Amino acid sequence: MKKNIGDMLSRESFNIDPARIDLAIPKPGNGFGFGAPRRLRNLRFNMLPKYCTSMSILVLVFSLRVIPLAADTPRFDDRHIVVVVWDGMRPDFVSEETTPTLWKLAREGVTFRNHHAVYPSATMVNGTALVTGVYPGKSGIIANYVYRPDIDPHDAIAVESPAVVKKGDQLSNGKYISVPTIAELVQRAGGRTAVASAKTVGLLLDRRVGIGPAENCITFFAGSALPGDVLAPIVAALGSFPSARLQKDRWTTKAVTDFVWKDGLPAFSVLWLGEPDLQQHETAPGAPSALAAIKSSDENLAAVLSALDQQGVRKTTDVFVVSDHGFSTIGRSVDLRKILKDAGFVAKTVFDDEPKPGDIMLVGNGGSVLFYVVGHDAMVTRRLAEFLQQSDFAGVIFTKQGLPGTFHLNDAKIDNPHAPDVVMAFRWNDSKNQFGTPGMIDSDWQRAAGEGTHATLSRFDMHNTLVAAGPDFRRGQTDDLTTGNVDLAPTILHILAIKAPQEMDGRILSEAMTSVDQVPVTGKTEAKTIEAKKDFAAGIWRQSLRISRVGSTMYLDEGNGAFAPTLGGKSD
Repeated sequence: MKKNIGDMLSRESFNIDPARIDLAIPKPGNGFGFGAPRRLRNLRFNMLPKYCTSMSILVLVFSLRVIPLAADTPRFDDRHIVVVVWDGMRPDFVSEETTPTLWKLAREGVTFRNHHAVYPSATMVNGTALVTGVYPGKSGIIANYVYRPDIDPHDAIAVESPAVVKKGDQLSNGKYISVPTIAELVQRAGGRTAVASAKTVGLLLDRRVGIGPAENCITFFAGSALPGDVLAPIVAALGSFPSARLQKDRWTTKAVTDFVWKDGLPAFSVLWLGEPDLQQHETAPGAPSALAAIKSSDENLAAVLSALDQQGVRKTTDVFVVSDHGFSTIGRSVDLRKILKDAGFVAKTVFDDEPKPGDIMLVGNGGSVLFYVVGHDAMVTRRLAEFLQQSDFAGVIFTKQGLPGTFHLNDAKIDNPHAPDVVMAFRWNDSKNQFGTPGMIDSDWQRAAGEGTHATLSRFDMHNTLVAAGPDFRRGQTDDLTTGNVDLAPTILHILAIKAPQEMDGRILSEAMTSVDQVPVTGKTEAKTIEAKKDFAAGIWRQSLRISRVGSTMYLDEGNGAFAPTLGGKSD
């Protein structure tokens, strides 16, 4: 009988130097798809020191005084952390047949049955949550695409773009991401780090490499690198970064196992695989090509574990396999640009001219849309919210003002000074697609019906995969408590005996660990559902949001809503 882990994983359940960033921006004409690498000077890639320079650490500790530690000495000699991200991996696709490596690893460690993304359930948001341990509103990365008129007054921006990251740090005195990442904290404590991503999200995971204590650390993202000169020996051996999706993951994996780890395992490593996300977008969850992409990610995980075995460090390494979000199939593509224009709104995705007060910037993120009302015009914002409430596609509506029948942005932990006036998650249901995979959603205009996407509050988008195995985790266990991506950073820092300079929103996953000295005892999961409604002459709008809590950490389980028309004086 075919075993499927889905039976256990319930379906319901400092500033950056501009010159450095410029080197990482792809440039034409060099034949490699990225800026021509600088001369290697005296740095040999295969002779990277085990730790970043102690002099830099002393300067940082005594002059900046920003490194409170959990112990006198960080735990780098007998402990390593490796995080492997399978982008878009739903937990119900983990099986003995399709993912034999992950299946076996789960039985050697802990399977987290009720793991959660943060909302919006999208890559850049959750990548940042994974490495900061804070909710999106606090980190500053609240969506993959946002409108920041201080960065670009006419168009939406991709939050991970090198040019955007550089400008964001310049405007915020190095606080584009408002708190330090795991990599930054490990570097400050004297540990070496390596971040390698087949996708562009890698820059958000560690954008400070090459500065101070991070001068001997590495970040790869979609074939580019910081520092730029470490790329040449890899390209010489592996060729340029490929264009084929599965080959991108394989190239990035080999760059890590054959080069970055050649002279020793860093204290903290991240390998971010682009699959199955990219293939599921082009087809749908459960499609044969999507299942092949999952199998490819499993093969890359096997290569990682084999490299750890060959270096003799498997017994001292905690391995986390996690996805950033789940996935759904598009049942209907909704062109809000046309719908809002027909309803009399001035709603655009690009401002060709200077925007006027009351104009709306629409920013699509797949399963959610962000609405920025120029000048925060209260009348337009209220009219917009009421229009969405009476639509047949809205699922959950959040507003910065907390308007009647909506939730406040802070209920989803996405409020900050740059937040939009209105955020709408599309409606969803649990019906099946053509491949028998449950989870259908309405989505924005960027993809067609039948394709895959995410970023709603569907349980199929919000519930994702986490398996952890190694010396600090119990063997052959399942964790039934609610957990989330926001919990990885505090857990990893606890293992490495590093204390963050600020309190994190996530919690240490103590219930799954073998030794949790000085960690508060984990409580039980408490759940509640909040509701909002608004009466109209034509019917009633109702929306709900189910929230779980363990201790002080909050997780969004799922949310949905609908407009019930009035028939014969009564609503349906």
